[in-house]
Amino acid sequence: MFLDLEKEYDNGARVPQFAQILQQWEIDAKDYRASTPCKLDLAYGAHERQKVDLFGTVENSKEAKKQPLFVFIHGGYWRALGRETFSHMAKGLNENGYPVLVPSYQLAPHASIRDIILDLSLLCAWSWRKYGRKMVITGHSAGGHLAAAMLATDWADYDLPDDIVSAGLGISGLYDLRPLIKTKLNESLQLDDAGARNASPLQWPTPQGKKFEAWVGGDESPEFIRQSDTIAACWLGGGAPTKSIKVPNKNHFTVIDKLLDSKSEMVKALIGLAS
Repeated sequence: MFLDLEKEYDNGARVPQFAQILQQWEIDAKDYRASTPCKLDLAYGAHERQKVDLFGTVENSKEAKKQPLFVFIHGGYWRALGRETFSHMAKGLNENGYPVLVPSYQLAPHASIRDIILDLSLLCAWSWRKYGRKMVITGHSAGGHLAAAMLATDWADYDLPDDIVSAGLGISGLYDLRPLIKTKLNESLQLDDAGARNASPLQWPTPQGKKFEAWVGGDESPEFIRQSDTIAACWLGGGAPTKSIKVPNKNHFTVIDKLLDSKSEMVKALIGLAS
C-alpha cells in the first residue's frame, strides 16, 4: 500500500488543535516553574541552547544516589521548541519523589541531527559527572528519537560506564529517519541516505540487555505506529527487552498528557524501568 509520507509525518495537519495545545503547554510550563522547586538555566555546554532545567531536588546522600535521575527530551522535529515549553512534563515523576532534567539542545538547520545527538550525549555525561546517578531517558517525538539514541550510545567512547543511561521510554518517537528524506521536513534536516542511517538508532547496534519502551498514541498516523512497532521488534530480537505500547484515544500531542499524572501507566512504567 502506498503511503503519502508527507501526510504521515505532518502531525500539525493531523491535529487541527495543535496551536491551542502548544499555547496551553507554554502556560502550564510557566506555572509549573513558578510553583515547583527547580534550578533553571544550568549550562551543560558552551552553546546558548546547551542549557538544562532541574525539577525536584537531587540529594547527595549515599542512599539517595541509588535512585535514578530522569531526563525528559522535548520534540519539535529537531528544528523547533525548547525546554521552556515542557517544564510541566516533570510533574508526574516529581510527585513520586523523582528529580527530572529537562534540557534544550541546538536546532536544525544550524545543527545537524548528529550534532543534536552529540548535545544530548554531552548532557548525559555532564549529568553523570555532576550528580553521579544513572539516568532513565524519556522524550517525545524527536525527543523519543534522542532518548533511544542515548540508550544505544557507546559510553565507553566518553570514558564513562556503559550503564549511565540504564533504560529509556520513547513517546511517539522516530527511530528510522530515512522516510523523512522525501518530506518537506528535509529542507531543514538536510538528510541523505547515509546521514539518515547514521542518525537512526534503529540502524545502530542494539543496546544489549537495556530496557526500552516505545509508546505511541492510538490515534497517530500508521507511520508513527510502525516506527514504534519496528524498534520494539528489532531491539527485542537483538537482545534488548523492548516493547511497543499504544495509548488509546490519544494523538501525537495529547499522548504526553500521561506524564502529568503521577498515577498514570506511563509514569508507572518509567519508575519501573528504573528498578
